[in-house]
Amino acid sequence: MDPHDLENINVLLEREVELREKIRDQVADLDKKTRTMIGMLNKIHSTRTESIPALLDTVRPVLLSCRETMAGLVDLIPENQFWRWKDMWSNSLRTVVFTASLIEYLSSRTLISLSQVSEILGIKEEWKDRLSLPVEDYLHGLISLVNELSRFAINAVTLGNFEEPIRISNFVKDLFTGFSMLNLKNDALRRRFDSLKYDIKKIEEVVYDVSLRKLAPPPHASSTPE
Repeated sequence: MDPHDLENINVLLEREVELREKIRDQVADLDKKTRTMIGMLNKIHSTRTESIPALLDTVRPVLLSCRETMAGLVDLIPENQFWRWKDMWSNSLRTVVFTASLIEYLSSRTLISLSQVSEILGIKEEWKDRLSLPVEDYLHGLISLVNELSRFAINAVTLGNFEEPIRISNFVKDLFTGFSMLNLKNDALRRRFDSLKYDIKKIEEVVYDVSLRKLAPPPHASSTPE
């Protein structure tokens, strides 16, 4: 090979290594924030209902601070190279979706939308060739939400909140119905979706026990996923 070509290739390789390291630093910052949020949100399992809003107020600033990290990340990504680098932060982004969706559920008992999460993270439309929130990552985050709610349903009863499992059951079944209407071709996503049936079963067992003991009004009739 021509020495000049070799020199150019080496320069390109060094630039790529340098860029990868800078991206990794930004992702590490995002991971640090997600670990902090998960640690704080884990307290919901030992916090009484009336104290949860105050707990969520301590988590929201950390969630909003992820905007700075996302802005720093998009500054690093060259134009039209989103798909080249996205795997470096995909898992971190899914965790952010999970935390945002859990906060939304605990605040309003509603499902956060993909556009709402993008807005929270400050992701702009003009970034789409460098950074965006893929639908797949959004759905993975929602599945993690259901996993967490199945645990929360059990611990809520322990803390004397007997109506929460019923609310969770209705919410999760609606979400499951929505997932069932999607054409999921991604193997990993499809497997995780199929596992939701076990979470729903756990929640239904809690609802059944609470209703049998007449600790809460009976839930509205709804179909069980097969």
